[in-house]
This record gives sequence, structure tokens and C-alpha cells, in this order.
Amino acid sequence: MPAARGDTEDARLLALVAGGDRQAFESLYHRYFPRLTRFLNRSTRSLQLIEEVVNDTMLVVWNKAPSWDASCKVSTWIFAIAWRKAYKAIRGADEPVDAMPDLMEASADSQPERQFALLRQHQAVDAALDALPADQRAVVQLAYFHDMGYADIADVMGCPENTVKTRMFHARRRLAGLLADRQETR
Repeated sequence: MPAARGDTEDARLLALVAGGDRQAFESLYHRYFPRLTRFLNRSTRSLQLIEEVVNDTMLVVWNKAPSWDASCKVSTWIFAIAWRKAYKAIRGADEPVDAMPDLMEASADSQPERQFALLRQHQAVDAALDALPADQRAVVQLAYFHDMGYADIADVMGCPENTVKTRMFHARRRLAGLLADRQETR
């Protein structure tokens, strides 16, 4: 679905939610649950915490839908809520973070060596992302995994756009160093 059409559908659903339409809320929930889960998985590997944050986020969406003023995309507004909820939850959580990435699906025709190499690469990228400070990791995630522009990321994170650019600059630099070190040790 093209982004503009998705944005229009999100706005339509949110308007219905603002009027108390439970079916529209259910549709919005199902549209955002996988996206928010992927986003939050980079901050914490705790499925229980992820589900709690997603549910808390969507409860805020249900309660605050009438206050959405269309000054940003619905996705930006929802991700901003999730970011703030996750930040508070992670600060208050006293749980170890699972360092193992999700199992990668391998195609039937893949060679075991190739599957292993892809898994190692996936682990290296995950480890490098995990090594970033939370603000830099969130900027990378939102830009690369959720296709958000700097202005939207700034709205989500509640900071100036130039701060987002600075965080991205430092994140890329740090990732390049971390992944270069990984390549040298092979």
C-alpha cells in the first residue's frame, strides 16, 4: 500500500476511533501492532514488556484520539506515544535483555554455510545497534526500519530536527566502526 494511501486510511480510522468506533480501533490496533513490536524489539527483547508498551500505547490512542490535531501523520503520533511509553518502561524495568535475535527464516534452497553467514551478519548488526545509546538507536530504527524522515523522527522523539541529524551522524559513525571491527576479526 503506498504511504499516502496508508496515511489517509490511518487518519480515517483515527477519526472513527475519536468517535468511539471500536471496530476502527481494532483495525488500527492490528495495523500498528506488528510495526510497534518491531520498533520496540530493538529497545528490549522482553516480549512481555513489548506487549505491555504496545497495549499502553494503544490505550492512549483510544483515549486521546479526539486530541490528534493532524499536525503530523498518525504514524508519527503513535510512534511518539510508543517511544515515550517504552522509555519510561525500560527505565523502570529490572529485567535482563535477551541478546539473541529472532530466528531468521531460511529459504529451502539456501546452503547451510550461507544461512550461517546470514545469521552471523544479522547478529553483528543487532549487536552493533544494541551498542548504540537509546536515542541514536531509535533514530536509526525509525529511519531505516520504519521509513520515517527526519522531521517525523523529530516529532516522535520530541526534539529538534537538527538533533535527529546529529544523532544519525554519530550513530552511523559508531555503527561503521563497530561493524568494521567485526569484519576485521573474521
